Amino acid sequence: MTDQLNMPVITSMEVMPVAGYDSMLMTLSGAHAPVFTRNLVILRDSFGHTGIGEIHGGDYTKESLEAFIPLVVNRPVMRYRNILDAIHKAAKRAADDDGEGIQTLDISKLKYVVKSEWAIECALLDLAGQALGMRMCDLLGEGKQRDRVEVLGYLFYVSDRHQAEELHYLDESDSSDPWFRMRREKMLSHEEIVSQARCLHEKYGFRNFKLKGGVFSGTYEMETVRALKKAFPGGRINIDPNGAWSLQEAINLCRDMKNTLTYVEDPCGPESGYSSREIMTEFKNAVQIPVATNMIATDWRQFYHALSHRSVDIVLADPHFWGFEGTIRMSQLLNSWGLTWGSHSNNHFDITLAAFAQVGAAAAGDPAPMDTHWIWQDGQDLLEDAPKIRDGYLEVPDKPGLGVTLNMKRVEEANRLYNTLTSHDRDDAMAMQYLIKDWKYDSKKPCLVR
Repeated sequence: MTDQLNMPVITSMEVMPVAGYDSMLMTLSGAHAPVFTRNLVILRDSFGHTGIGEIHGGDYTKESLEAFIPLVVNRPVMRYRNILDAIHKAAKRAADDDGEGIQTLDISKLKYVVKSEWAIECALLDLAGQALGMRMCDLLGEGKQRDRVEVLGYLFYVSDRHQAEELHYLDESDSSDPWFRMRREKMLSHEEIVSQARCLHEKYGFRNFKLKGGVFSGTYEMETVRALKKAFPGGRINIDPNGAWSLQEAINLCRDMKNTLTYVEDPCGPESGYSSREIMTEFKNAVQIPVATNMIATDWRQFYHALSHRSVDIVLADPHFWGFEGTIRMSQLLNSWGLTWGSHSNNHFDITLAAFAQVGAAAAGDPAPMDTHWIWQDGQDLLEDAPKIRDGYLEVPDKPGLGVTLNMKRVEEANRLYNTLTSHDRDDAMAMQYLIKDWKYDSKKPCLVR
């Protein structure tokens, strides 16, 4: 009883949906809309501390979070593992969740792969760290492994927003920042992508880059990759077509790229009655280039089968999929087995950036440079003290917990933007149909190949 009295207790949990601005980024699933959504979790405790977490947007995720409030409020902060256990035991699989996951990058199923409670876990760890005077990374796994986390420059083909004038994509043409001006404009040629990489190198110091593929033909995208390698001969260059290529196409495209590609992420998907895990095993056997995934190993059962098939070398274990303890446990397993840990990302605010810094600092072994979309949202901070990317590395906050402070005025502004939207779910087909009339998603057709 005494230890209960000395523990901070959670006094409130607030779920705050927010929205931010994006560019017309191209992926296999279409074109990013001008606005993206996220959900924030804000916990307050009896010691006067505030803990925060950020997760994917949408009503399904928001409603899931709100359903967990009774399991969180009035519980001791330091019992956070028990809180999460209660949430897991209470959670039920959605009726239309077929368990397919995102093997074919069906964006409508992403909400079932992302687990809303991980935003609660982040906020709980933030509170626990503040109560103990310790950084979040010191509470994870075997504690802090590094003071800064290497991140890569995430490159995208960007379509012409002027072809969708009525969607009102953000115009930053009058910004004094060269990157802010560039990121909202059309970039579809090899030369424009190389210029994008050079601009990101100048601003953030990136030396390693990943190109989002699944937009043009694989042949065209590989020419972009070659141009990037020529511009950054010492850099690690990767590509992620989100499984758009057939097995044979992927083999033909990658067989002669061993000195150009460091790894290829999800080059091919399910076909001919075989799962992505089986197809990627055949790709690896034929090409002998390291393979990464964020599509075919998104939970422990999938990971078991991916490992059994030896489908992948690098698991991009995004904490939004795996949780914070889960992604660190994954890093430890991979390190013990001679494989590599990394993290995937989606459009996010700087709260997730801070969480990535803490996870990256605690990850075991020699992680792959982490993904982050934040460069496309930089300047839309919801924090007073967003972590910085300098010299290609994300700096780890040195204050207790998550190490950052929420700016409620900006959060409220982002909430007001959210409330202006008619739909809160991601829909890449909507913007795409301004570029190609009646466009429909096809997991085996790059978005501009119709």
